[in-house]
Amino acid sequence: QWYQRRVQEFQTFQHYFKQINLSSSRHMSEIPVVETSPVRLDNGGKKYVRINVGGTLFQATLQTLVSSRPTQDSMLQRMFSGTVDILVDSDGYVLIDRDGKHFGTILNYLRDGTIRLPTNKQELHELLKEAQFYLLEDVVRQCQAAIEKDNLDNTDAILHDSFKFTIPVLTRATHEKFFLQLSKKIPVIRFAYNRGNNKYSYTEKSDNTLLCNIELFDKLSSQHHHRLCFIRDLSGRNEICCWTFYGDGRMLSEISCTSIMYATERKQTKIEFPEAKILEETLNCTLYQTSETQDSSVEGGSAFPKHYEDNAPM
Repeated sequence: QWYQRRVQEFQTFQHYFKQINLSSSRHMSEIPVVETSPVRLDNGGKKYVRINVGGTLFQATLQTLVSSRPTQDSMLQRMFSGTVDILVDSDGYVLIDRDGKHFGTILNYLRDGTIRLPTNKQELHELLKEAQFYLLEDVVRQCQAAIEKDNLDNTDAILHDSFKFTIPVLTRATHEKFFLQLSKKIPVIRFAYNRGNNKYSYTEKSDNTLLCNIELFDKLSSQHHHRLCFIRDLSGRNEICCWTFYGDGRMLSEISCTSIMYATERKQTKIEFPEAKILEETLNCTLYQTSETQDSSVEGGSAFPKHYEDNAPM
């Protein structure tokens, strides 16, 4: 009995799948068959060909489609010179399974050898894909050059935006009261360095550590210029490398990065790079932001108040 039930189930499934196959065959017979036929050049190339590119209809002469004047051995040349078989529907349209959005631009290029590239970046990439499919090497090169130029322009714009802020540079001695008064409006980080102010020779790694201090100042100023006022002091102070932090009208802390090493024969000046301490004091400095500073930080640019730029007291 178990075996008979299995046989009956198998016969039922067999009959079911046979009905599905008959139904599928009936539907397939109702779909119009697309003819495949090569189109050859005749009548001096003056024959117009109707083309259906992804549902968009076009017309062009065979002479335009197979011309080698702007480009040689393109996909359209192969299709319409009989090298490659093409599909033609019942209405006589040659079927090309591509998006027809940029096909008109490609036809105009085949007609006169010039092309007007789109200004939109997305459309430029779309045209590049179509040119690659139709094997139009000159159009591919022009699109790639335009995309590369656009990328360079965007890079320049990013760099320009990154360097919109200005770091004030002091080249003459400035009274301490100036920084105290300025810090009432915005926290101040003053970085002073003067490598020439040294009566002893430097240690072997001093130059590298001085550069590390300078690079850290540039990094912090680029990241936090909208909330802190960074001042580069090249006025020739006694300090060889020194960070000073101001806030709320007073000096918060000072980090001197130089020390004297006593060797057996001579003294040497050592420049240090206390990065962790500098970062900690910078973070503490942000606690002294005023409401005026926070509002102006939205606008970007230099955090150095305009009325102080040219009138720093001596």
